Amino acid sequence: MSSIVRVTDSDGRGIEFVNELAAKGSVKDVFFSPDRSYVVALYREQQTAVLRDRLLTIVQRYRRQIFQNEGGEYWKSLFCWPESLLEYQGRLGVKVPAYADSFFFRHGSQQNDSLLNIQGKEKQGKWFATAMHRRRYLDPRELGEWRNYLRLCIQMARAVRRMHAAGLAHSDLSYKNVLIDPISGRACVIDIDGLVVPGKFPPDVIGTEDFIAPEVVRTRHVSTSQRILPSIATDRHALAVLIYMYLLYRHPLKGHKVHDADPNIDNALMMGERALFVENLTDRSNTLVPSKLTEKERQWCMPWMDLEKIPYTVTGPFLSPLFTRAFTNGLQLPQERPTAGEWEDTLVKTADLLLPCKHAGCTQKWFVAYDARPLVCPFCSAPYQLSVPILNLYSRNFQNRFAFDNQRLVIHSEQMLYPWHCDRGIVVNERLSEQARRRVGYFACINGTWWLVNEQLEQLADITLDGQPKLVRKGEKLELKSSQRILLSNAEGGRLALVQML
Repeated sequence: MSSIVRVTDSDGRGIEFVNELAAKGSVKDVFFSPDRSYVVALYREQQTAVLRDRLLTIVQRYRRQIFQNEGGEYWKSLFCWPESLLEYQGRLGVKVPAYADSFFFRHGSQQNDSLLNIQGKEKQGKWFATAMHRRRYLDPRELGEWRNYLRLCIQMARAVRRMHAAGLAHSDLSYKNVLIDPISGRACVIDIDGLVVPGKFPPDVIGTEDFIAPEVVRTRHVSTSQRILPSIATDRHALAVLIYMYLLYRHPLKGHKVHDADPNIDNALMMGERALFVENLTDRSNTLVPSKLTEKERQWCMPWMDLEKIPYTVTGPFLSPLFTRAFTNGLQLPQERPTAGEWEDTLVKTADLLLPCKHAGCTQKWFVAYDARPLVCPFCSAPYQLSVPILNLYSRNFQNRFAFDNQRLVIHSEQMLYPWHCDRGIVVNERLSEQARRRVGYFACINGTWWLVNEQLEQLADITLDGQPKLVRKGEKLELKSSQRILLSNAEGGRLALVQML
């Protein structure tokens, strides 16, 4: 019969947990609190001064740095950060908040979860990162829409950016240590207690297979002094792999090139010394060849493993160059890898390019719109029949002329206009104020004609005809036309939108 254990943590607070093993990790045993609002994770390894110092540094110094500064409350949803250190029967442990309910499977796998028995268990990202896992095993109600994967990638990149800004590296970023919920578009980084503190605490592990940076794979069998260990630079590789897999459901380095007859040596070369992007534009030797797919791969992984049908460029004009950097020069030159902040900014811009697919049978529901006609959903091949306005956003430069901000807003019936679209100085991140989160206008298609409805903008005006601006007051609407110039704001950093019709 289970009993309640009571201990005092490093903050002097009483901690209770049920003395019944709830889960067993690679290095820790996990126990629930009586009300299941938090867990206690006890280390199985022998207590050492180094382990104690590492854990105290993470739960005290770095926890304060992340959560007690401006915007600290925001980060509690993106990290499952240990709150305090404790000791029980000679074992060190940490108190950790319980995962939010949305990170547990509601339906699980197919056939009433008889396949995997994962209903009620946490949503490890591996179930969503490959076409095989998604289509063959998961209940379709767990899968979510493509735009939600974009959203959760934004949260994931934002969390990693914050860690790196504090000088910390996760060291084991993978779909094992980032919980995701494709239904709500949420992500949460876990296993924080193994963070790398440069110059003080080296990594406990080199990472999870498939996400280990090539330089770490290449040197993991050499002498300790020459070995390259996980760092912020290797986190950047893992983050790029995660984003690629969550948006394209395949691995960026696992192609059909064979490096050695021994599978273990072949895999080490593929992921390390001879790592090569499956979509490398100048060297196609590691591409995925549909004719080489196994029967199961053809059944469950198509069309995602057909690089002609769904190339990485379907992620749009902003994300594609980052994938190119990450998986070409960035494979062997860590300094070339995009930062977490670059991924975050680019994912936010890409979210403004999404268009809903009108085909009822489309499993992804959303796709990135291109500057081309006809528009076709790359995931289900359904054509998009309606006209699509695009607002190309400009702002004033130092010469007081409007210059293109390399930012666009694709218009559809669910699209909203927000302050950050109207003002270059407003950045979409954790510091975004409540006022800046409120829409200032929306778009509507009436009898085939697109309109912008002004709700909050004071200076909205049609300035297509020089010298004759037409002010659009609050509550009024403006018809969108090709080549139209719309002043969204005349303030410093204010934007002008040039309308393009597809």
